[in-house]
Amino acid sequence: MKKLSIVIPVFNEAATIRTIVDTVKSVPLEGIEKELVLVDDCSSDGTRKVLEELAGADASLKVLFHEVNQGKGAALRTGFAAATGDWVLIQDADLEYDPHEYPRLLAPLLCGRADVVFGSRFLGGGPHRVVYYWHYIGNRFLTTLSNMTTNLNLTDMEVCYKVFKREIIQSIPLQENRFGFEVEITAKVAKRHLKVYEVPISYYGRDYSEGKKIGWKDGFSAIRCILKYGLFSD
Repeated sequence: MKKLSIVIPVFNEAATIRTIVDTVKSVPLEGIEKELVLVDDCSSDGTRKVLEELAGADASLKVLFHEVNQGKGAALRTGFAAATGDWVLIQDADLEYDPHEYPRLLAPLLCGRADVVFGSRFLGGGPHRVVYYWHYIGNRFLTTLSNMTTNLNLTDMEVCYKVFKREIIQSIPLQENRFGFEVEITAKVAKRHLKVYEVPISYYGRDYSEGKKIGWKDGFSAIRCILKYGLFSD
């Protein structure tokens, strides 16, 4: 039986972590076993206690803890190293992305056409919460700038939903600790001339009062990463 490893980086998501774990576990994937790998990045809101309870109730969950907060990229590196599936999928711990769309994300991999699959919030695949105009503009700008350095024609480089063949993601050396991961992995995938597909997904975005974490400083960091990994780094 094939296996899908779902890596979930977690930071201060006590309000949603039970729901996302239950939802991921409930998604039907015919002929595919699911492996959940959760990495708590030193949460301070009680998330760790919830994760310990979840792990105690379900021994199949892989729950890993950072003793110092390092960022989403660092949590993903820890999760990738622990994954044992045929494919590795990134799932945020909030409720912005719907795990029921896993079959859509896996389809190009299952038929052997793709090495890597990106979701896209901008291809018109489903409901899309209307939140921040300037976030939308910033996302499109960063995606365009990234495409100019990678020669990919992505519509949503910053999307959470990315799926990789496990041997690919575990063979790519990664450095970025925060949200620069999205830029870094895109550039390094492009430089390896891998087969990349993009599929439309829904998006249930949060606002800052609901716990959204990415901000304008991360936008400037993304530009730095685009120049570093797109133009100068292997």
